[in-house]
Amino acid sequence: MRAWLYLLAAAIAGAIVTTPALFVLILLGGSFNDALVASLATLMLAAGIAVVTMRDIIRCGLAMIVCFLALAGLYVTLGAAMVAAAQVIVYIGAISVLILFAIMLTQAGDASLPAPFHRQAPIAVVIALVVVGLVAWAVVTTAWKAAPTAAAVVIEAIGNLLFTDYALPFEIIGFLLLAAIIGAIFLARRPEEDERAN
Repeated sequence: MRAWLYLLAAAIAGAIVTTPALFVLILLGGSFNDALVASLATLMLAAGIAVVTMRDIIRCGLAMIVCFLALAGLYVTLGAAMVAAAQVIVYIGAISVLILFAIMLTQAGDASLPAPFHRQAPIAVVIALVVVGLVAWAVVTTAWKAAPTAAAVVIEAIGNLLFTDYALPFEIIGFLLLAAIIGAIFLARRPEEDERAN
């Protein structure tokens, strides 16, 4: 029975992601790139909504990874492969995994929490409407045809800067991530383990 529910959920998710792409491709006469952008944007929005609405915090973390993957796909479609690679390496490979490890090390049981946002729902709705209004205003008032061509980014120059001028901040971030993992392990220790050590 549970397998059928998973298949049904996968079918619904696939329909939600592919419907905007088909709408852009067939009804609006857009290109394949436009359809891919619509599909990835829908996936990112659906994953973002799942992050803030699900009660299981582990699943929220996994939905956040899906959101970051969709954003990396959007960067690829916009011709920013270097930014997409940084998105995958930094946000998915480091930060999301660190958050999941911290959650798993500090939470007990299945890590299911009550919905924490029921008191903040009216404020969140107002802020969401303001943000949607600002984005819609920016889309309407932007002269899309007059956009300049994208500047070429030399990956070798970014690598040289990262390991010469910005080497110290890069190492400091590594130490901060290591300290966060050690802190999560320390917080996850049970009092019985401390008593046995004494």
